[in-house]
Amino acid sequence: MSLINRQAAPPGTAPGASALSGGGPGGRPEAVRLTQVSKFYGSGSRAVQALDKVSLTVADGEFVCLIGASGCGKSTLLNLVAGLDSATSGQVSTAGRRVSLMFQEPALFPWLTAARNVELALQAKGVPRASRQARTAELLETVRLTGFGDKRPHELSGGMRQRVAMARALAQDADVLLMDEPFGALDAMTRDLLHDELERICAERTLTVLFVTHNVREAARLGDRVILLSSRPGRVIEEYSLPRYGERRIDSPEVSEVAARLTDRLREEMGRHGH
Repeated sequence: MSLINRQAAPPGTAPGASALSGGGPGGRPEAVRLTQVSKFYGSGSRAVQALDKVSLTVADGEFVCLIGASGCGKSTLLNLVAGLDSATSGQVSTAGRRVSLMFQEPALFPWLTAARNVELALQAKGVPRASRQARTAELLETVRLTGFGDKRPHELSGGMRQRVAMARALAQDADVLLMDEPFGALDAMTRDLLHDELERICAERTLTVLFVTHNVREAARLGDRVILLSSRPGRVIEEYSLPRYGERRIDSPEVSEVAARLTDRLREEMGRHGH
């Protein structure tokens, strides 16, 4: 796998803007665009800046991973795209696309079955009761949980609970899936299996994914691009394009090579800030 890295574009210009004029990579329409986005928490002398003039585009069907040191604003960026928070300055656009957000913790209702947890998302979306049961069964089949719909969260493994959370996110018929370290608490084998499932689902549905992770191997395994954010306040400092040449595995030499380069650059950035 060849690794192409590009330095961040000048402030106010999205990375790779020359290639993205009129759309995303390969001429695809843009699903997400952030333009000169800054975010402060608090005000006055006590204000904390989380993001500093971040410009970024994600094309339809693209899988983009965000990495950076703790506190660099990765989760803040997802919250802005999801509409859960507002930028202090700059613009965030999803061009009318539906967006869903998946967290590290499944956050399932423990007193409801897996099926009912998924069905709640359909109910909130206004899906008629007569259609919800069949649609829920389809979604559980999509995440390979057929036969587990009547189980409550405590009866499921950690990986299975995350599959239910994924089915719930998919129930929103989102075009853009925002994932905030969704597999961070899982063991390596379960995480690798869910990587396969996520790739399959993305291919079947042509999902656009913005994926936050601290795990450089995970980023190298999944991403079409990896965006590296600086230590706080978060700025886009480098972008890595990862062309796909066949199937990737978490332990493949190609992924290891990319992960090593990402690790070196991340260490350099963290060392520069004395973290």
